[in-house]
Amino acid sequence: MQGPEPAPEAEAQPEPGRGGRAGGAKGWQYSDHMENVYGYLMKYTNLVTGWQYRFFVLNNEAGLLEYFVNEQSRNQKPRGTLQLAGAVISPSDEDSHTFTVNAASGEQYKLRATDAKERQHWVSRLQICTQHHTEAIGKMMSHAEGQQRDLIRRIECLPASGHLSSLDQDLLMLKATSMATMNCLSDCFHILQLQHASHQKSSLPAGTTIEWLEPKIPLPNHYKNGADQPFAAEQSKPVAGPEEQRVAESGLVAREPEEIHTEDEVEDTCDDKEDDLGAVEEQRSVILHLLSQLKLGMDLTRVVLPTFILEKRSLLEMYADFMSHPDLFIAITNGATAESRMVRFVEYYLTSFHEGRKGAIAKKPYNPIIGETFHCSWRVPRSEVAPSVAGSALPRAEEGVSQAGSDCYAVRFVAEQVSHHPPVSGFYAECAEKKMCVNAYVWTKSKFLGMSIGVTMVGEGTLSLLEHGEEYTFSLPCAYARSILTVPWVELGGKVSVNCAKTGYSASITFHTKPFYGGKLHRVTGEVKHTLTNTVVCRVQGEWNSALEFTLSSGETKYVDLTKLAVTKKRVRPLEKQDPFESRRLWKNVTDSLRESEIDKATEHKRALEERQRAEERRRAETGTAWKTKYFTREGDGWIYHKPLWKVIPTSQPAE
Repeated sequence: MQGPEPAPEAEAQPEPGRGGRAGGAKGWQYSDHMENVYGYLMKYTNLVTGWQYRFFVLNNEAGLLEYFVNEQSRNQKPRGTLQLAGAVISPSDEDSHTFTVNAASGEQYKLRATDAKERQHWVSRLQICTQHHTEAIGKMMSHAEGQQRDLIRRIECLPASGHLSSLDQDLLMLKATSMATMNCLSDCFHILQLQHASHQKSSLPAGTTIEWLEPKIPLPNHYKNGADQPFAAEQSKPVAGPEEQRVAESGLVAREPEEIHTEDEVEDTCDDKEDDLGAVEEQRSVILHLLSQLKLGMDLTRVVLPTFILEKRSLLEMYADFMSHPDLFIAITNGATAESRMVRFVEYYLTSFHEGRKGAIAKKPYNPIIGETFHCSWRVPRSEVAPSVAGSALPRAEEGVSQAGSDCYAVRFVAEQVSHHPPVSGFYAECAEKKMCVNAYVWTKSKFLGMSIGVTMVGEGTLSLLEHGEEYTFSLPCAYARSILTVPWVELGGKVSVNCAKTGYSASITFHTKPFYGGKLHRVTGEVKHTLTNTVVCRVQGEWNSALEFTLSSGETKYVDLTKLAVTKKRVRPLEKQDPFESRRLWKNVTDSLRESEIDKATEHKRALEERQRAEERRRAETGTAWKTKYFTREGDGWIYHKPLWKVIPTSQPAE
């Protein structure tokens, strides 16, 4: 490590680390704590260069910490500058001389004074300056918000007609843009406040654990071990329950496909109801601490969120909810024309999202561990499936009641976590009797967006209608968890497409996120086109979680009320018949603990499963053993079910 730079001999200077007032007097004047402060400190640059003496100036008026090569270069451009509003100033555990300045921008200075007293001088002055400028921003925000409210009031008080009216397009745009600007500024200021909220908490609630897998994110001192490193899962030594022990003993060795018989499955009696997030209020300091250490745009893939915000099921099971209306799924292949089948697919697609949310409040399903699987099926009375309707692209609901099991179609579903990095899930559903199946692979990328979390669904799905020789490829929208500090809620956003290369029909669907000012929640619009003629054959609008309206080019219209749409209960095998790596059995202890509101127990069981996954991953890396999937195989960039219908049943080529 290179030694510190010698200070220039010709200049009179305070001791390294000794601050002074702007007037040039040495020493600290506590009564003049908002005066500028300057002095030499050692700054850690990098592993090669190490520590170097630099001349620092605390500009209280501007709220800046600047540094120069030496005092002589003070009148030149600073070598570096940190904005102190929202910063966190922290004495280090390494020794009594070192401290860090973590700016809200994410930039960090690691500094060292000559002794503990000098460190305290700098830390206290920096904290006073930081607090002053953070509060000043708050006052400016309050003033700006008041002016913006006054602007809105004055516009709305204008008459509805006349030379200048409250409905003037320019004034409406002014209202919208001013509101959007204030919302953005408010979110930024909230993030600055979070920095201080987490720093001022001397401890988190007893029994609460946040496990971080990203070593770059610093934890508070009381989350560190003697080696000053964040607790890794193997260091915390979670206590494994009997089920986790059985999983551990199995060693993920048996990976041969298992034939699941639908007659072994029974109607699901699991209570899917999710409690509200009252616990968020109790655990607010945990969330504040978590959010204050995230950066805008940061990838959250390896950040393990607190257990109390988890939904009581695996992500693999959530994917099964795309089939909650299997009658609409089966009805696709009954379309009399290619146009009808595409419109029916769009109806099925848009009605498949609302059941995936078990309430208005956003919760996060368990991250599946590699090798985890989920199986289920549905029985659909034949009389409830819309038949072919000549001359119409819209399915017609038929009245009818289920009779015996032989009068039902069977839809089978299987999902598997096929990869850990990235976390890829494969899922497959089929109705063998109707010669149709859907194969999809998805992995999620989560990003921190300030007061929201954005989740991108990367991957593709393919619906195969073997009777018609058609394949429909489709993508999935992004999901957003909004208002994560208060009452989190979910909205979908982005454009998705559906394409059938054989018929030339395609669909473009847009999930609209709520604008800053006004507008409806959960709005969706779309259109179905015949690409060869560029003709729009159907338009759809509405809300993906409440009501949809389909309008054909012929003028025919259909309304779908999702709140009244019957949900077919899935059928699953009893726990005792499930493989140890099937989702419900695998996560049973976590789910049971969450149902009993025993967050600590749930966290320990969850950690035991995740540590087993990491241990297996390390063992495979050491032995050079590749992971073997059970039901899905890698083909190109995607994952395909090992026994899809198109490999079993020959594809028909009917004439249109």
